[in-house]
Amino acid sequence: MNIILSNHSDKPIYEQIAVQIKDLIIKGELAEAELLPSIRVLAKELQISVITTKRAYDELERDGYIASVPGKGSFVGAQNIELLKEARIRIVEDKLIEAVTAAKSIDISFEDLTRMLKLLFEEV
Repeated sequence: MNIILSNHSDKPIYEQIAVQIKDLIIKGELAEAELLPSIRVLAKELQISVITTKRAYDELERDGYIASVPGKGSFVGAQNIELLKEARIRIVEDKLIEAVTAAKSIDISFEDLTRMLKLLFEEV
């Protein structure tokens, strides 16, 4: 699991971890019932406090993304496909809002923005 932390982010480290794990689950890169690294192992890999990692896992469990089994570890929770799809749509909407806001701030027209989106969509 490749998690990248930024000291320059305004988000706390535990939240950066939780968001990235949620994204991996939503994208299907972490499958249902897949074992996650232990809290201690992940803390060691990321060179952060075990308390910080535990807080991220607690948040993920609270939101239903993972389930912890005492003595066995933390696993990706069972996910409803429609909820995952809805979560992906929300991510796209958030990023489009960011793009539209940035475009408006420098007076890019709707037509130019549409052309950019079409080109990018075809490239990917």
